[in-house]
Amino acid sequence: MPARVSFEFATVRVVPRVDREEFVNAGVIMFCLSRKFLHARVHINEARWHALWPEMDINQISRHLEAFPKICAGERDAGPIAKLSLRERFHWIVAPRSTVIQISAVHSGLCESPESTLDELFRQLVLD
Repeated sequence: MPARVSFEFATVRVVPRVDREEFVNAGVIMFCLSRKFLHARVHINEARWHALWPEMDINQISRHLEAFPKICAGERDAGPIAKLSLRERFHWIVAPRSTVIQISAVHSGLCESPESTLDELFRQLVLD
């Protein structure tokens, strides 16, 4: 049986109108230092977003959301943040902001497999 390891995660939220504070979960970021694991998954849900703000620029928000997995993966074309260490990238990504894309509080837990835990969190928090 694999050893359990600690992890941290946060939910990526789309807040179409910041003044109303309504949001739709659009992704999950998960960090497990002991397994050198930093991944983000995002989901574009146009119908939900338009329900909160019909005039929303879906293309622009989608482009910004799609940057999260690239930064986590350290892709070369993801900008200077993607060049930081895993820990620095995670903390930069989950820093509080008051824009259309926001991040929840960071939560922690224990898991045996970061990959399968990310799959489950994504399903529960974003897809359901």
